[in-house]
Amino acid sequence: MNKSRHRLRTALVITVLAAVGVAPIESSAASTPPLSYVSDSSEPLKVRGSVGQVIVQGAPAAIKVRLISKRKKIVDQGITDSFGSYLFRSVRAGLGYTVSVGSGETESTLSSPVRVLAKKDNPTKSFYKNQKLVDGYQYLETRDGTLLAANVTLPGPIERGPYPTVIEYSGYDPANPEEPQPTSQIASLLGYAVVGINVRGSGCSGGAWSFFDDLQQTDGYDAVETVASQSWALHHKVGMVGISYPGISQLFVAATQPPHLAGITPLSVVGDVWADALYPGGILNTGFVVPWADDRQSDAQPAPEGGQGWAKRRVRAGDEVCADNQTLRLQTVDVRKEIDSQAYRSYQDSALISPNQLSQNIKVPVFLAGSWQDEQTGAGWPDLIPGLLGRVPLKVTMTNGTHSDSLGPDVITRWAEFLDFYVARKVPSISAMARVTATIGYAQLAGELVELPPDRFLPEENFKSALKRYESESPIRVLFDSGGGKALGAPKAVFEAEFDKWPPRQARITNYYFGDQGTITDKKPADSGVDSFRYEPSALPATSHSSGEDDYFNAFPDYDWTPLPPDLGVGYTSEPMTKPMVLLGPVSADLWVQSSQADVDLEVALTEVRPDGQEIYLQSGWLRASRRYLNKKTSTRLQPRPTFTKADEEMLTKKKPTLVRVPISAVGHAVREGSRLRVTVQPPGGNRPRWAFSALPGSQTATVSITHSRNYPSRVVLPIVTGVKVTVDAPACPGLRGQPCREFVATTTGG
Repeated sequence: MNKSRHRLRTALVITVLAAVGVAPIESSAASTPPLSYVSDSSEPLKVRGSVGQVIVQGAPAAIKVRLISKRKKIVDQGITDSFGSYLFRSVRAGLGYTVSVGSGETESTLSSPVRVLAKKDNPTKSFYKNQKLVDGYQYLETRDGTLLAANVTLPGPIERGPYPTVIEYSGYDPANPEEPQPTSQIASLLGYAVVGINVRGSGCSGGAWSFFDDLQQTDGYDAVETVASQSWALHHKVGMVGISYPGISQLFVAATQPPHLAGITPLSVVGDVWADALYPGGILNTGFVVPWADDRQSDAQPAPEGGQGWAKRRVRAGDEVCADNQTLRLQTVDVRKEIDSQAYRSYQDSALISPNQLSQNIKVPVFLAGSWQDEQTGAGWPDLIPGLLGRVPLKVTMTNGTHSDSLGPDVITRWAEFLDFYVARKVPSISAMARVTATIGYAQLAGELVELPPDRFLPEENFKSALKRYESESPIRVLFDSGGGKALGAPKAVFEAEFDKWPPRQARITNYYFGDQGTITDKKPADSGVDSFRYEPSALPATSHSSGEDDYFNAFPDYDWTPLPPDLGVGYTSEPMTKPMVLLGPVSADLWVQSSQADVDLEVALTEVRPDGQEIYLQSGWLRASRRYLNKKTSTRLQPRPTFTKADEEMLTKKKPTLVRVPISAVGHAVREGSRLRVTVQPPGGNRPRWAFSALPGSQTATVSITHSRNYPSRVVLPIVTGVKVTVDAPACPGLRGQPCREFVATTTGG
């Protein structure tokens, strides 16, 4: 489990419970014998059709099973696991599938025919209405009969309802009754009924886990419709909440268009799983995504020998449903194998797990928030905005900071407004008790006293007029200099701006060209120049946070962002700014590259060099040079979009410079008067606190050259926004959230 997430949750729950005078629950685990991994031969064979799957349970262990079509043809076959289970995947929807067990003399009679469902085969309304959920822990049934673990927390007795209701749905542990998730806690504090549901194959939920497959999406549809049908659910509509995994899951569920979904609030998410986090620039992210996948694989193992801690405790305490739900766990996909198989992009496969490919299907109001320097999911999430803007009511908050900063006070109050408007359908307000609790919680987490902003709407205001005023506001809100205020390092912005488009229509696309002696300027180079550096990825630190402590929400995390060694990269700096330069949007680094090696991995970093010699981190982009071929239909001046396919791979040539456009994630930052903008080109490493990268196979020391001339004008393409009122004083360094500082050391170019 992610330590920062666990720590954030624990601190929040203690402060919430303390505020209402309740002691935290202590779990008890019975010392019953553990489950055996061997199938009970007395179990009757169970065969069920599902969405694109056929589920086999209760067969003998280690025996051949065959899937047979209505036309008596063998569709697939396999060997049951030690539970006597097998899962046929990627089965075409249709009727009449049967399963035979055994072979030769031991072959049994065929199972009864089953139907394989299509993703769009939704149950009737009565399926949902017939399920009754109560306060506390229980199980919710999905369309294929799988039981999902669910924990319902009501603000009061059922008979005093109905209550505004939200769902948190993920493969972490939202159904864990011992320790709710952060956004679930906050929603409960605000008076919402909260339903935490574990996705199939996780915790105490049945089924086998896979990363955002069709079943996780249709299960989410079923969860929304079941919860909304409850008598205690206000308006028989529900919202969804969650940060990170439970934030991403909202996007997939909303794309299935459950009729009774009122709105979603995804925080700190990805827009494109493959390009944003798994293979940024075509390079495997071994620092965060691979360990995250390993954790999910571990969580999906059968309890009580493996799996999540709370599931182990429930099985040992006698929860028979949770125990029975473990019998498909050995059919969980091998996530590491899946990652390795995706080294080149397959658009058919990656589109299935990329929310921005599905955003056109979302029909409900959306509140979206995230950080530029997110150390876990990155900053590709703003690519979701164009697919949503103008189609649904949309509110976006962008800020500098870390993964958890979407739970900061400037963001969470707008999140609460959104839920009040679209789920509770009331004029937004936050109670005095909630405000006190939040102040205590933020003080414990960030180490600084931070209060929630005041309510923006009056309680006596008419709901319709308040909603009209709310929806007339600009959809995109950008927070600047979070952490740079009076409470240095605290999650509080110094100033903000609003926009109606993304990228902003106020962005002036400006070229800054590399020049001699490590300079960058808006003037095209007149002379020829070449700068070279030693390409040796192993000589750089993997990350900018070497302590291993998950302290990113602290006011001052223990960053270890060391200067780039002068010969391991090239740097280019501008003249000091005569007025603030506001950068807002994605950036392109258009480099003319030569190398003594046929392929190299590149990182381009943007930083600000202060007059006092301190350098502050802004943003990075990455690219494996051989993956540089662009999708010409979707690439723009600010956003080069490589195809990343095997067919488009092309090695560098030693004969002449090759244009390599490196996509740099979106950023929002005001470079102050007197400061200089710096661009560095280097091997990947040392600039991000958690992201580290897998080196090229057989990668050795090489020489990489960047040409800057009239014919080969290397440059960065910047989104410079006008009309933003910037505060006069630059914030202290360090101080800005997610943006470490270091002493400026020039490279051999002088920049």
